[in-house]
Amino acid sequence: MPFSKDSYIPRPVSVGSDHRMSKKQREIAEAICESGEAKTELPLDKMFVLAVLAGVYIAFGSHLATVVSQDSQPILGTGLTSLLMGTVFPVGLILVVLGGAELFTGNSLMVLSCLTGKAKLTGLLRNWVVVYIGNLIGAITLAGLIFGGGLYGINGGSLGLREVAIANAKVNIPFVEAFFRGILCNWLVCLAIWIATSSTDTIGKIFACFFPIMAFVTSSFEHSVANMFFIPIGIMVKGVPAIASNTTLDLANLTWEGFVLRNLVPVTLGNIVGGAFFVATLYWYTYLRK
Repeated sequence: MPFSKDSYIPRPVSVGSDHRMSKKQREIAEAICESGEAKTELPLDKMFVLAVLAGVYIAFGSHLATVVSQDSQPILGTGLTSLLMGTVFPVGLILVVLGGAELFTGNSLMVLSCLTGKAKLTGLLRNWVVVYIGNLIGAITLAGLIFGGGLYGINGGSLGLREVAIANAKVNIPFVEAFFRGILCNWLVCLAIWIATSSTDTIGKIFACFFPIMAFVTSSFEHSVANMFFIPIGIMVKGVPAIASNTTLDLANLTWEGFVLRNLVPVTLGNIVGGAFFVATLYWYTYLRK
């Protein structure tokens, strides 16, 4: 399948036998490098629309993870509840990869294109800014639609209480801890995209997305775009009298300011380091550095 610079999805590469692995990994790196170059050349309007869609797709996965965990913790415990969330959350990245969209965390891999000289830093920053804003708008839009649908009230309000609990826990993570959790998260997210690039078929791409994403969710790492849904929906729902009267949590930090300063900033910085350095830079050094 030839690679088109109008495409925003890396071309597939088949992984060969062990003795050819280095060559194939270099081909994957080159494909991602070409994809990053193409991303910098996307028209702003298309880039923005695709970014909004990615925010919505990740938000769908986040909402699904909340739904399946709303009443499982007393029965399954924390570990298995996290695993249950992890098994459904990957639908978000699967939609991004197969449906086609621009995801800020995955676009950390564009650093690879800059390091090889195929993309300019200005193009990278332009993409990151537009995509980040689009992801935020998409995720908050879906949060608003779900809130408007009154889904927080299902099962006697247990979903709403779970939404508030998840959001409140995230805004109370210490800054440095949130930063490191962001690094760990996007290391796995970008590895998922790297592995998906090696697959030539739909099932292979789904499996490539599933396991690393399941691992980061189960491990309680922090994803900035997912948090663009998790925390806003919690802020919206906490104002519902029926929910507020049934929670004993201290919600002092669950505000829009708390969302941005206490979570989004450190997690975003961590996500950039996790993807741009631990995946893009290290693989560039290994396979593409001359």
